[in-house]
Amino acid sequence: MRICYLDAFSGISGDMTVGALLDAGAGQQALFAGLASLGTGATFEAEKTKRRGIAATKFRVLGGEQKKHRHLPHILEMIGQAEIPEAAKAKAAAVFQRLGEAEARVHGIAIEKVHFHEVGAADSICDIVGACLGFELLGVTEIRCSAINTGSGTVNTEHGILPVPAPATAALLEGRPVYSRGPAIELTTPTGAAIATTLASGFGAMPPMRIVKAGYGAGDRDLTEHANVLRVLIGESSAASESTTVSVIEANIDDCTPELLGHAMGRLLAAGALDVTLSAVQMKKNRPGALLSVIARLEDQETLAALMFAETTTFGLRLYQAERRVQARRIIEVETGYGKVRVKVTDGGFAPEFEDCKKLAEATGKPLKQVLVDANLAYWKQAE
Repeated sequence: MRICYLDAFSGISGDMTVGALLDAGAGQQALFAGLASLGTGATFEAEKTKRRGIAATKFRVLGGEQKKHRHLPHILEMIGQAEIPEAAKAKAAAVFQRLGEAEARVHGIAIEKVHFHEVGAADSICDIVGACLGFELLGVTEIRCSAINTGSGTVNTEHGILPVPAPATAALLEGRPVYSRGPAIELTTPTGAAIATTLASGFGAMPPMRIVKAGYGAGDRDLTEHANVLRVLIGESSAASESTTVSVIEANIDDCTPELLGHAMGRLLAAGALDVTLSAVQMKKNRPGALLSVIARLEDQETLAALMFAETTTFGLRLYQAERRVQARRIIEVETGYGKVRVKVTDGGFAPEFEDCKKLAEATGKPLKQVLVDANLAYWKQAE
């Protein structure tokens, strides 16, 4: 698996993404030819430059219909007729669909009536299609993204002066980890936010991988606070199939009944918690209590924190981030004397699926421990 990690410490825009992918080795001739087939009349250049001493590539779209406003069906038709791989077309169409949904929500209209302004111009269309084509040219099979620096202040748009992040950008970034650092300017644009939130399978720490290429896409300005670049790291996946930053939410509770705590655990798991545990603790005034710990995806943090307040008696929570790694696994089926059981297999071992064994025990009346033993034996026989 080839992974592309978007390191958006200075935000992300469409042209920065294309520049970074070109810098990482995406074929310039093939990318420019694909963009020319969109029929916008634009030409393209990739200039080597520096941002705070870091060598980067600045991608530019020159000419074309920069003032033309288009509706979503027209843009999708342009993408569909372009001479680029079908996978790149599908990605670009998905990005514009998500962008259209965000614009429709911000303006309170149906998506069919969204009249794209800046993002309907030739440069924005070429930025999005160019990014999707660049991923294909590099053979990327999975995209991950860091927390995104949005910038701050205001930005001048077709709708007038708007706060940063702009409304469409804010809508696109809902549920994703963001922050603001650096100068009071827009660092993340709607096109950049749409690319990241549509194509990235996860946000947080860089996944475990062997880096094979790195690329830097230059932003328009050379800032004094930090290098204004988007970094992409291209790598081959390691044995761990998942490495993400998670949120750990904890509360020490000494005035909640076991019934309420058990109910809260069920609600938290149903709401998307990756794991929920209860540990016995001795609290102040020598009171026995419980430590309720929840491991959550970053995008689920606020929902689960609110649920902990609602379903328990705690007045406060602790929240911190940790890296979560999960070893690569595969699922196989084994045949026992009671029926089929799925088995999770990793390089380091295996484990029968507990729920499968439980259902077979309930259906046959056999002791659960006997079904588990038989499932283990069945795996060993099949693996021989």
